[in-house]
Amino acid sequence: MNQEECLICGAPLEYRTEEQMMECAICHKKEPSKACCVQGHYVCSDCHTQGMDHIFGLCLAETSTDPVAIIRRMMDLPFCHMHGPEHHVMVGAALLTAYKNAGGRLDLEKALREMYSRGKEVPGGACGFWGACGAGISAGQFVAIATQSTPLAREPWGLSNQMTARALDSIGKAGGPRCCKRDSFLSILAAVDFAREHLGVEMDRTVPVCSYSPRNNQCIGARCPFSAANHQKPKVAFLCVHNSCRSQMAEALGKRLAGDVFESYSAGTEPGSRINPDAVRLMKQVYGIDMEATQHNKPLSQLPAVDIVVTMGCNVQCPTFPCSHREDWGLEDPSGKEDQAFLAVMAQIEEKTLDLKCRIQAGTLN
Repeated sequence: MNQEECLICGAPLEYRTEEQMMECAICHKKEPSKACCVQGHYVCSDCHTQGMDHIFGLCLAETSTDPVAIIRRMMDLPFCHMHGPEHHVMVGAALLTAYKNAGGRLDLEKALREMYSRGKEVPGGACGFWGACGAGISAGQFVAIATQSTPLAREPWGLSNQMTARALDSIGKAGGPRCCKRDSFLSILAAVDFAREHLGVEMDRTVPVCSYSPRNNQCIGARCPFSAANHQKPKVAFLCVHNSCRSQMAEALGKRLAGDVFESYSAGTEPGSRINPDAVRLMKQVYGIDMEATQHNKPLSQLPAVDIVVTMGCNVQCPTFPCSHREDWGLEDPSGKEDQAFLAVMAQIEEKTLDLKCRIQAGTLN
């Protein structure tokens, strides 16, 4: 398990009740702080968030109206750690970007620079020491920037404070210890609802399934509203004509690579008598998967009710097969060809399976 804590040595962090002078292990700046690892390493906020300027390029190139999907792409960038004050900027930046893309009126580049300036002022650990999580504050800053609030404004001032209160209420009800990913998602979902109700802007609202728990020593498990334990896995059916090659490999790789996110099945409109022996041999050779031991050719009638249908690219016609999402992967049939053709299709299936997994986790299938 990869449990991320100290950026220097990986040791657990500790938070003290009294500040003391600490020296940043990276830039050697000295400043008072309450946080360090058990080995004594301290990393200042500036060094912790180094590289955060990459969010500008990401946000300005975005077309999505889903702030959860946007912040998850930020979370995949190298500067973003499991926990840290970078989330205090990322929440507001994702919201401003989705808000603009959904029709909100603002100068996005100017708004992002303001968000960066304000968000960086909220220190790490504010959730515990201030009683105000920086992700929740970031949601309030989003509304303040979008409405051009000032200390003397009337309605914008009220709206931005209401937004912060709603986000912090959602975070507080989930309970501690902190999780910057959970608190970011809670703040964003609260802001999406708030923007629809008070600003008249409809952003997409997707509830993610967490994929970060292995990196979080303090994960609260099933208490988290985004825990995989609280979400039923969608069922995915991979369909082709004979259910002997591509769809069988997709079922096998779906189980191997994405079994934690969705359940995999396969079937054919005119199923053959056996799985393609070349596919069996090469899947065993490359992935160590013996498809003959666990899979067999099946008609559509043997499938359970599924949520997602993926056709392989062979003009499979099954208009009466119900599902909530359907897509075609456009794969060439390697049957009867050299091993290289099979290996190329296997690589495509692996890539597309991982992409489907990510889209299901982020709630961005559409």
